[in-house]
Amino acid sequence: QRLKAAVHYTVGCLCQEVEEDKGVQFSKQSIAAISEITFRQCEIFAKDLEMFARHAKRTTVTTEDVKLLARRSNSLLKYITQKSEELASSNMEQKEKKKKKSSVAKGERTPGEQEAAVTENEDSNMA
Repeated sequence: QRLKAAVHYTVGCLCQEVEEDKGVQFSKQSIAAISEITFRQCEIFAKDLEMFARHAKRTTVTTEDVKLLARRSNSLLKYITQKSEELASSNMEQKEKKKKKSSVAKGERTPGEQEAAVTENEDSNMA
């Protein structure tokens, strides 16, 4: 019930923005209808995502399931793919930072520091 109310509130806010931008009016009944359709469509999406994961013998919904769900809308699929790639690269960067921090804390050298140390040793050996 709270989720349904949140959807109704959000749809109302979006309709208000459209009213301001486009100069059109939405009746309370039309906002309620849009809210109900949106809520039902989200329920269908949730069931579909669950079935996609189950079909793949997984218990977790992945980004690939979401992309499969969005496959009929090229612009939405493109947007989801772009965002998932951004998240993946952001996660990789965070993992690299954690790796560097943990190796520095353990007293290990990062690959860049190792190269610098090797070069420094080679320079001192040549002198």
